[in-house]
Amino acid sequence: MRIGGVDFMQYASEMMMTSSSSAVEALNLKEASSWWSDVNESPIWQDRIFHALAVLYGIVSIVAVIQLVRIQLRVPEYGWTTQKVFHFLNFVVNGVRAVVFVFRRDVQFMHPEILQHILLDIPSLAFFTTYALLVLFWAEIYYQARAVSTDGLRPGFFTINAVVYVVQIALWLVLWWKPVRIMVILSKMFFAGASLFAALGFLLYGGRLFLMLQRFPVESKGRRKKLQEVGYVTTICFTCFLIRCIMMCFAAFEEGANLDVLDHPILNFIYYLLVEILPSSLVLFILRKLPPKRGITQYHQIR
Repeated sequence: MRIGGVDFMQYASEMMMTSSSSAVEALNLKEASSWWSDVNESPIWQDRIFHALAVLYGIVSIVAVIQLVRIQLRVPEYGWTTQKVFHFLNFVVNGVRAVVFVFRRDVQFMHPEILQHILLDIPSLAFFTTYALLVLFWAEIYYQARAVSTDGLRPGFFTINAVVYVVQIALWLVLWWKPVRIMVILSKMFFAGASLFAALGFLLYGGRLFLMLQRFPVESKGRRKKLQEVGYVTTICFTCFLIRCIMMCFAAFEEGANLDVLDHPILNFIYYLLVEILPSSLVLFILRKLPPKRGITQYHQIR
């Protein structure tokens, strides 16, 4: 039958196929949503995912301490160089995270509630310090290469970290005194700001160092490898801190994005994998080169 030049049967068949396809898509979406909810609400899956995170953090921590020992055996005559401190902090940050996720369920039920926030937030603060140290190192290289004084860089590094820790401790104390939602929001937004600051630091000094290395003669020894190293680490660290900043903003205002609860294990796994585990693993791999056994200048480089 044709109506107005249109084959009615063909039209009806196409409509039925479209409707069937939409129904299948809706069913698939419902099943996926059901799977997500089932995993999130299952204590067994919660423990499995948190323990998987603990294992991954433990592996990164072990790698960091092995590298620290190798550096110490290679250059025992030097004290706590920038490279050694960087690897030590990675060992501590990832080790503490591993322990927290092993006992994640116990942490959730600690009282007073402020203890939960402290145990979950301290590794994030230490992570900030660890990678701010890398920004400091690059800033020193950049300014030394341009014959500019670096006397104010280290005091600036310690001042920035002191401010971050003091403000965060103050927020914890206020939250302990008056545990209201607005204080949790302020705490998360403050850390989002600190993460954005770190991301911009990597973009600024990593980008400057990258452009400076590009201007070196092509035949310069190690130029290409160092250029790749700086480019990769800058991209990785900028991305991870930017993701952390965005996620903290969502978590502050959207309860469904809250990471400090037991019933969001999948979100926890994705978040910590992207902002800490993968970046730490990649950076440790990229910066795996051991320092030379002898040096005529004071050794403090991350190589």
